Amino acid sequence: MSKERTDLVKAIKEKGKTIEAEMSFFDHLDVLRGHLIRAAIAILTFTILAFTFYDFIFTKIIMGPGRTDFWTYRMMCAATEKFNLGPDFCVQKLNFNIINTELGGQFTLQLNSSLMIGIVLGIPYLLYELWRFVKPALHENERKSATGFVFWASLLFLIGLLFGYYIIAPLSINFLSNYEVSSIINNQITIDSYFSVVATLTIGAAITFELPVIIFILSKLGVMTPEFMKSSRRYATVIILIIAAVVTPTPDLITMLTVSFPLFLLYEISIYISARVAAKRAKAELDFYKND
Repeated sequence: MSKERTDLVKAIKEKGKTIEAEMSFFDHLDVLRGHLIRAAIAILTFTILAFTFYDFIFTKIIMGPGRTDFWTYRMMCAATEKFNLGPDFCVQKLNFNIINTELGGQFTLQLNSSLMIGIVLGIPYLLYELWRFVKPALHENERKSATGFVFWASLLFLIGLLFGYYIIAPLSINFLSNYEVSSIINNQITIDSYFSVVATLTIGAAITFELPVIIFILSKLGVMTPEFMKSSRRYATVIILIIAAVVTPTPDLITMLTVSFPLFLLYEISIYISARVAAKRAKAELDFYKND
């Protein structure tokens, strides 16, 4: 009888632990929901602002790389005059017309692009909310080592966004619009196609520039090591060149090197970051065994 009672008490205790763990899990979900709701409100606010001031956004920002007076094309023409790079380097014409083929196409464009801009502008605040959610679960030394995560992740995202918008997107649009199979073909480009190219190249570059942050996290988890990254440098070179070829569908070497150089630089910076994380971990282990 006493054994049955003991088993019953043990079962009740185990059940209590299970319920407590489940409650803790749902409590964490509730906290995460709060952070995500605040981030969603920020994104919605930016979306409404973008929708409100859409005339400026569409004319100056979205259609910017599609005009020959865009900053990048003007700098290319200035470089042509100064360094005598040849007439082909100076962009004088973009051979395409923007059209709309659907009845609700323009409204859908304004809605989708406003939401896209809202998400992009809200990324830093989303990272901040995620950091606030993760921070309490970290140890003191982990918090110190991760200080500045939101700042550096947001800064790299912004740099990648500007690089994609001012370098990759205009170079790709220039090549694709002026590529000609036959003179009898006129480029009538739908606005959805144009916006998709600009958004994909710009946001793709912004995400790619997060490589050092990703490597830092993987190195902290012990998944990535500097030795592995150094030994894989030749494979990384091939992958970077493939990415540059896919992101910029242009055959000229200058454009490909322009896109690939920052990626090579990011990879080398990631190796340095991984090496620093590994060195700190080795020092911490050494100090632990010395104190022990």
